[in-house]
Amino acid sequence: MRTVSLAETASSTYAWPVHAEKLQVRAGRHLAVDELDMRLGTGVHGLLGPNGAGKTTLMRALATVVKASGGRLTVLGGEVTGNADLRQVRRGLGYLPQHFGFYPRFTVREFVEYIAWLKEMPKAAIPGAVQRAVERVGLADRADTRMKTLSGGMLRRAGIAQAIVNDPAVLLLDEPTVGLDPEQRLDFRELLREIGLDSCVLVSTHLVEDVAVACSDVVLISEGRLVWQGTAGQLAEQGGAGDAGDSATERGYSAVLRAYRGRVSA
Repeated sequence: MRTVSLAETASSTYAWPVHAEKLQVRAGRHLAVDELDMRLGTGVHGLLGPNGAGKTTLMRALATVVKASGGRLTVLGGEVTGNADLRQVRRGLGYLPQHFGFYPRFTVREFVEYIAWLKEMPKAAIPGAVQRAVERVGLADRADTRMKTLSGGMLRRAGIAQAIVNDPAVLLLDEPTVGLDPEQRLDFRELLREIGLDSCVLVSTHLVEDVAVACSDVVLISEGRLVWQGTAGQLAEQGGAGDAGDSATERGYSAVLRAYRGRVSA
């Protein structure tokens, strides 16, 4: 039996778990997200784009780590722009950044427990939720191992465990498969598909094939703007023999980007 999250027991009157309208977000002085319109529902969504496209800045905005500088953004029905109270939204979020911090002397269990406490989970529910999260990422035998002794791949799995401990309604994963070996990536894809049955999952990655296999929907951005959105199969159909890539999905990705750059430069 899994722990029921606060997000699941809250009223869900919103149409879209994630809804951005003309969203603008700055990274320093640079406008990294520029008037982006995006709606995400239940399922696993892959976020693709070249380096500097604004993927990480967008993820940070959705996670309420940085504030939007323009436009409108709602997550789980809550306004996350302006001076809104973000506590309720954050209780329903799970977030794995590219680089996450931790106390090196914490064990895996202590680290995930600490994150559960930060998310204001009910005290009685935390031990069971932590054990389940650790088991789901394949770290049950390392639960009482100190974080500082883990390999890079194990650290990444601990990061995924803390992101899913509260059974989030919106799960944001920034480059989650970095450091995972091929077998672990296969397990991770299966976990994504499982979570995506009930939650809105957004995965930012450079690995197009991970998106093709695990994601029901693909969001492609460039220069902070939405370039294309559709299924992985539809993305594969965009490419042809002359486009760069080792697979149909990669060729579709290259074709969509090339077409966008052609429109912008015209």
